[in-house]
Parts: sequence; C-alpha cells; structure tokens
Amino acid sequence: MAIIKCPECGHQISDKAPICPSCGVEIAGKITRCTNCGEVYFNDQQLCPSCHTANKQNTIQQQVSTRVYPSNNQPVHPTTPPPVPPQLRQGSKDADNEKKKKKNNGPIILAILIACIVGSICFYYYHNAKMQKETEAYTLAMSSDDPLILQNFLNNYKDASADRIDSVTLRLEMIRKGDQDWTNALVSGSKSALMDYLEKHPDSQRKGEALHKIDSIDWATANSTNTIEAYQAYLDEHPTGEHFDDCKEIIKEINSKTVQQDEKDVIVTLFRNFFQSINSRDEDRLVSTISSFLTSFLGKTDATQNDVITFMHKIYKEDITNMNWRLNNDWKIDKKEVGDNEYEYTVQFSAQQDIDRTDPSKEKHAKYNIKAVVGPDIRITSFNMVKVLE
Repeated sequence: MAIIKCPECGHQISDKAPICPSCGVEIAGKITRCTNCGEVYFNDQQLCPSCHTANKQNTIQQQVSTRVYPSNNQPVHPTTPPPVPPQLRQGSKDADNEKKKKKNNGPIILAILIACIVGSICFYYYHNAKMQKETEAYTLAMSSDDPLILQNFLNNYKDASADRIDSVTLRLEMIRKGDQDWTNALVSGSKSALMDYLEKHPDSQRKGEALHKIDSIDWATANSTNTIEAYQAYLDEHPTGEHFDDCKEIIKEINSKTVQQDEKDVIVTLFRNFFQSINSRDEDRLVSTISSFLTSFLGKTDATQNDVITFMHKIYKEDITNMNWRLNNDWKIDKKEVGDNEYEYTVQFSAQQDIDRTDPSKEKHAKYNIKAVVGPDIRITSFNMVKVLE
C-alpha cells in the first residue's frame, strides 16, 4: 500500500482506497503509475498527463482484447496494435485540460459562495442599522414639538412605512395649527385667550411661556387694584407664581398701614362694649375691655382698671336715674405695626351722652370727642375724651 495523490482532486489517499474521500472518484483498480515519471493517473487514459508516455497497461489490455482465437488448432500469431493516432493523444490532452479546469474552478466557486455569504451578512447588518436609525428618528419626531425635526424625518426617510409617514405628517399639521393658535393668543394679549390655548394644547412646548404671560397679567391686575383681596387672589391662583414672595411682602406692608374692614369691626365692637358696660354699670364687662395698665386714662398716666371702675361710678350723680352712651359713626383709625403681624390702633371718634335726671334744670345731653389706643390683644391701653361745647 502506498500514499498517492488523487488524480482527480489532488488530495493524498491510499492507492488501495475504494474511492477518494474528498471527491468520490474510484481509486482501487482504476489507476496506474507512469513508468517514466511516476505520475499516478487513471487506467483509461492512453498517455501520462505529465510526460505523455504511453500507458503500457492500457496497451496490453488492448492487445489482449484484439487477440484472435481461431476455431481450428492452428497457431495464432499475435497482431501488432496499430500506432495511436495523433487525434487520440490530442483528445487525451483535452480531457486532462478539462479536468484541470474543473480543479481550478473549485476555488473560484468557493470564493463566489463566500462573497455571497459575506454580502448577505453585510446587507443584513446594513438593513438593521438603517431601520434602527429610522426608528430613533421616528421616536424623536413623535416626541418633539419642533416642526423642523418632523419635516427632517419626512425628507430623510421617504421610504419609511406608510404608518410612520402618516403619523409624522399628522403631528406636523397639528403643530402648525398650534402655532397659528399661539399667534392668535399673543395678538389677543388676554388671559382668556392664553387659557383657551392651553386647554387646546396642554402639551405644547409653549406651555411655560403661556403660563408666564398669565402670571404677569394677574400680577399686573393685582398691582393696579392694590388691595389685599387682589393680592390674595393672585396668591390663590399662583401658589408657585413668579411674584409669590413679592406679593406676600406687599400684603404684609398693606396690613401694617391699612385697617381692614374686619379689624374696624372688632374695634367698633370693643368700644361699644366699653360704653354699654358703663350704661349698665357692669364692672366685669368693663374690665374685659381694658388692659391691666393704661398709659393714660382721662389725663392720668399709668392708670389701672380700678381707676376706670372708679370713673364709672363717679359719673353717676345722685340725681341721675339713667345714662346712655351712643357712638357716632365718625371713626378714624390709624394702624402701626409693633411686632411680627402685631398691630396697634389709634382710634378717634365721637360719642353722645344722654342723661335722665330728677332735676330737669341740669344737663341732659353732651357730646365728647374721644381718642384712644388699642393694643394687639384688642384691649384699650389709653383713653381720653374732651367735651364738645355747643
């Protein structure tokens, strides 16, 4: 047994192998070795494909096949085979060339196959990359309110799916309509127009600008009105407004200077209770309206509650059977801040005194101008009055 090269494909195999494991051609009994150059080739070839020496084994087989066996017993002489014509040698060369071409075509076919596979893989990745880029552009367009971004998608991905083209086109039209609505709202310049725009376009990229303009409009309204109610309305509507801190400061400043209606009502009630307690000579009620110490009471400094009670009893003379104090509606109240959200009130007003006497010759009516101070605890801390001569 010897190792030879397959005459068909050139792979190394045993000369006893039934077939070539690479190309499948028959080997055992089908090959011969050139006596001149040692080349291994098929038995049916007339010449060695390498040195063109005649195939002796093939020639012997032809001689055996052409030997004549006569029917009698006369000796038969072997006939000399005719010389191989040149055409036959040329045909053998063509066959060899064809086999060589087949051998040479194998790598070419393999290269073409590999090129096709590589091309398919490249196309696959290119297509995937293109689709991924398109998807990213589509996602960006559908999440953007910028008309330029949406228009760029339509320009750059004209071969995108119909659904994506329709979606981007519809969104672009809606944004352009929103732009017109925004222009109309700006031209109007009214809060209602801006609110209407936000209602129609709640997710607009101009939402922040619209809210800013509404905030500015409400702030201007509060400033022009310049009342605590107006500023409080701004705070209620804009709890995180741009002027929230300024608004609270202004309210505090107004409160420190301006007497509100509820404050006036409390002060009026305080003095009404004061004089009603004098009318009824109710000491407890009277004491509840005054501070423990008064800086001034009817000209006396550092007066006490007992001084006020003494005054109440003193004005009731023996001939007085009844007394009634009536407050005139001529209030003048000034306000001063004395602490954090604590205020002191200076109050001026007039009161009418009506007296029932047993002696008709004595005074029955009198008018007094009163000036008093009320502390943060809504108690009288100073009280003086002057009789008006008529």
